[in-house]
Amino acid sequence: MLYFTRWRALGIILIALVVCLCAVPNFFPEAQVKTWPAWAQRRLVLGLDLQGGSYLLLEVDSNYVKKEKLEQIRDDARKALRDARIGFTGGIVIRNDGVEARIAKEADVPAALAKLREIAQPIGGLIGSSGQRDLEVADAGGGLIRMTIPQAAMLDRMRKTIEQSIQIVEKRVNELGTVEPLIQRQGTDRILVQVPGLQDPTHLKELLGKTAKMEFRMVDTTASPDQATVPVDSERLVSASPPPVPYIVKKQVLVSGAELSDAQPGFDQRTGEAIVSFKFNTSGARKFAQATADNVGQPFAIVLDGKVISAPVIREPITGGQGQISGSFTVQSANDLAILMRAGALPAPLTVVEERTVGPGLGQDSIEKGELAAYVGSILVIVFMLLTYRLFGVFANIAVAINVAMIFGLLSLLNATLTLPGIAGIVLTVGIAVDSNVLIYERIREELRGGRNAISAIDAGFKRALATILDSNITTFIAAAVLFYIGTGPVRGFAVTLGIGIITTVFTAFTMTRLIVAGWVRWKRPQTVPI
Repeated sequence: MLYFTRWRALGIILIALVVCLCAVPNFFPEAQVKTWPAWAQRRLVLGLDLQGGSYLLLEVDSNYVKKEKLEQIRDDARKALRDARIGFTGGIVIRNDGVEARIAKEADVPAALAKLREIAQPIGGLIGSSGQRDLEVADAGGGLIRMTIPQAAMLDRMRKTIEQSIQIVEKRVNELGTVEPLIQRQGTDRILVQVPGLQDPTHLKELLGKTAKMEFRMVDTTASPDQATVPVDSERLVSASPPPVPYIVKKQVLVSGAELSDAQPGFDQRTGEAIVSFKFNTSGARKFAQATADNVGQPFAIVLDGKVISAPVIREPITGGQGQISGSFTVQSANDLAILMRAGALPAPLTVVEERTVGPGLGQDSIEKGELAAYVGSILVIVFMLLTYRLFGVFANIAVAINVAMIFGLLSLLNATLTLPGIAGIVLTVGIAVDSNVLIYERIREELRGGRNAISAIDAGFKRALATILDSNITTFIAAAVLFYIGTGPVRGFAVTLGIGIITTVFTAFTMTRLIVAGWVRWKRPQTVPI
């Protein structure tokens, strides 16, 4: 156990050195690090509690999600009955959290039930919901058929809505150029957003508060915006920019914002005003070309969240799949619109239910207190090891110092976010690392009391303590993994540093300490052990 080949010893030292060097960028100013090669720019990111920033808790509008699902069921039911040539009276209506259809002929009810049940799809992704479908169709008597959404189906739809919303929120926040935002689900209908370094969340709330549902529709020129009644297949909308200008816009969506592939802010070369240039994907470009070819000379509306951004007249077919939007934009508003268009539309509106701002002063205070706790804890551990184990305590302290440096190196390599609980995890790791050395040294003492000579006792101490060290660290690592899996922000920060600390502890407390002791034994050839 005490014998190391030259290559093995060199490999252990090289691994420790390389991992420790990964922490070096943290000791240089960020501006200077950015001039280094990309592979050398990895460094620790301070969390919200250390450098300050913005905390937002967003809630998905569950009523909107249910309303959209019911409207989809209504449209699908209408199409299914029409395709099957089954007559219905009074239209298909949404009533009492369900959709109702009254069949004109009683004899058609069985066929209508069969057709409407074909609309239902299996519920996926929910434990224990195998075989369930997302729609229940029942005969309410008198030719009335009622369609309702099971609770399991609504939970599944909310889960998918949250997952999609998280992806879009992440895209929007990243477009702001912020560092390592934390975006994760909380509960069944909420999203937690933490943006370190962002002191004013107003702009962020404006971006996240917009659904950004973009649609390209035709303006209904057969109706005047001032008339009292609006055609059935059209609706009255107003312009997004003040003063509000009314438009009568057809409900039919020619192309949706989901088919945009890119959007960039820019300036019109002729007028110098801010614009947003956009590009469709292949499917969107084909639809847009067909729509503009069929409506030359007619105005079409670009609608964002129910408001008309612009309503230009189609001069000629637009076949390139590209276009631009102008509408009295400022540079900031053009950039914001481009961000929203690139990120895509939220599946449901988000409401800010909780907002916090952590100032940089409070974050600096947390850093100072965390550093003080780390220093005091480390000094006490070092003194204890020196007093208890003398020279072997020095070996243990050297291994612990390398251990801490490797923790920071691995965290930097992963671009991990360091939080106050994370610092607590590092301090705890120092204690765990020393505990492993204590197990080894106490085992060596037992072997010496049993009559072994110095070298034999040291070798047996390392060999027989290994199983205990592995058992204790593996169980702690499992606990850290569970904390990471089920925990949220601060708990995860603690779990990450603790988990990485356990890995480096096993390496340094056993391998590195053993290498140091083996080198000392080869050099001194001791007859007694100073322990």
